[in-house]
Amino acid sequence: MAASTRREWMSRAAAVVLAPLAAFADSPPPQVVKIVAQRFHYTPKEFRVKAGVPIVLEFTSIDFMHGFFMPDLDVRADLPPGAVTRVDVTPAKAGTYDFLCDNFCGDEHETMHGRMIAEA
Repeated sequence: MAASTRREWMSRAAAVVLAPLAAFADSPPPQVVKIVAQRFHYTPKEFRVKAGVPIVLEFTSIDFMHGFFMPDLDVRADLPPGAVTRVDVTPAKAGTYDFLCDNFCGDEHETMHGRMIAEA
């Protein structure tokens, strides 16, 4: 194999291997939102993110095995007390996404809900 052919082959091979890595490098880092779950509320109850940007929700439950359910994005997780639970979500479009506790946690359980607002 001639040196110029070898160089051309190596350049093409490198382009094939490195192209996906370049695309990954251009993607924004995930936004981290820390949320505390405690009878009968989430703190913060409402937060804003950018549509199309990956989000990592970091939950800490203080007192109970709460649940997290965001129906419009079909995202759900159990939140064991004393542990950090990470939930990855990417809102594809701008909008308001409600979430709620779906593990019964007491008399005021139905008041445990919140809202993620994805802005364009």
